[in-house]
Amino acid sequence: MSAVYCQYASPLGGITLSADEQGITGLWFDGQRNFGSTLSGAQEGSNPHIEDALRWLDIYFSGRKPEFTPALSLYGTPFQLLIWEELEKIPYGSTVTYGSLALTAAMRLGRERMSAQAVGGAVGRNPILLIVPCHRVIGADGSLTGYAAGTDIKRELLRLEGAALGAVDISYP
Repeated sequence: MSAVYCQYASPLGGITLSADEQGITGLWFDGQRNFGSTLSGAQEGSNPHIEDALRWLDIYFSGRKPEFTPALSLYGTPFQLLIWEELEKIPYGSTVTYGSLALTAAMRLGRERMSAQAVGGAVGRNPILLIVPCHRVIGADGSLTGYAAGTDIKRELLRLEGAALGAVDISYP
């Protein structure tokens, strides 16, 4: 099985998905920053991972929390993979700050502290939006800072999940 990609029409705009034999490798809103970073060599088509992700998206955009996660095939630096793993732990409808993620990353790496900007760089390179929920990360003051697909889409995703905009879930991690 080779790498494949397909299109999905979401209420917030077109989405492109890609997958390899192991799982989903990319999910982007069309035209976003870093669009298609894992599409090299992919052919238009489908596979079981794409089908699972399409079902996940249908559930998500219907306003319900998907009760499963499609198989993922993430490629990045060890630091990026650590941050993306932490993103997957953020509960549906909740938000955390870049600083909170930095504290968690520092603890996991055995460091005293970690730069929130370094965390922001890894969050910003997440190739699998929505399923790896980088839209749930906000600024220390509750602002919707940065999102590869734009802050308007980030706001709509958080509203869809019922997240209290401007609120921070201090129970993370």
